[in-house]
Amino acid sequence: MSNPVRIGIIGSGGMARHHMNILKDMPDAVITAITEPSQDQRNHTLERFPHLQSAAFFNDHKAMLESAELDAVVIVSPHTLHFPQAMDSLDKGLHVMLEKPFVCSVEHADAFISKMKTTGKVGLVGYQRHYEPVFRYMYNGIRSGEIGEVQFIQAINCQGWYRGTKGSWRQDPALSGGGQLNDTGSHLVDVLLWLMGERAKSVSAYMENFEAQVDINSALSIQFANGAIGNLSIIGNAFTWHEDITVGGSKGMYFLRNGHFQVCNEKGERHTPDQLPEGSQPIVNFIRAIQGYEPVYSTPESARGVIELTEAAWKSAAQGGAPVSV
Repeated sequence: MSNPVRIGIIGSGGMARHHMNILKDMPDAVITAITEPSQDQRNHTLERFPHLQSAAFFNDHKAMLESAELDAVVIVSPHTLHFPQAMDSLDKGLHVMLEKPFVCSVEHADAFISKMKTTGKVGLVGYQRHYEPVFRYMYNGIRSGEIGEVQFIQAINCQGWYRGTKGSWRQDPALSGGGQLNDTGSHLVDVLLWLMGERAKSVSAYMENFEAQVDINSALSIQFANGAIGNLSIIGNAFTWHEDITVGGSKGMYFLRNGHFQVCNEKGERHTPDQLPEGSQPIVNFIRAIQGYEPVYSTPESARGVIELTEAAWKSAAQGGAPVSV
């Protein structure tokens, strides 16, 4: 494409401003319109990005889609709004990038994927770990056989989500679609499925809401289609940020402890690789995929597995931890 990709952004909060910061340095993309009903958020955006004074602001995404000249949209709104906004955008012939957690039901995931294929437009979900060097190393290493056959995979995230989001839309199920598992936790669900390259077969889950309307802490035990097993722990009422990911294979292991990465071989020897793959960003991949330069690295088809497993985990937790087929 010789002309810049014209972008409309739905929502202008923190993650949207992260994308705006990257887009301002991309000459082949331009933000022409923003949907943001909050005047405070508009002011914060324009204070940080004065060049967006020329962008048109709208209170409603439908008004933006009707009036603005766009090639693509980036959806960074409360979770349950993703699906109608994405479908409206596809109806207008636009490419669509959605922030996590894609959508909040398998039914909506299937409907979006079907329409995306029918329209031939690019769809991308912003699971940024597909683009981070250490995760790309693990993904490539598993497929090259560096640690043999994956037999066990584990992830834990600790975050002060419970206190930090109290009173916000994130703890309102009508807007969030679920709790911490469907928010930050969805990144880890995505990582487990993406690294494994396998669908989950069954899950047993326990969850604690405290007095919130949504899940805060979650403990999941998972069996994958290839027979591997794993677990996922989300601690939403923690007092610090901490994250661990472990991948156990028949010939070695990967350990990622709060960003510190080690590879372990069959002798129990550990080392940190000297070179990691080049990293990128979802919004960069989105623009380059629209232009035909790159494939999509975090696809809606892959993200479908995240809500599929999450729905099954909610069902299991509602049944007292009984195993549920995915």
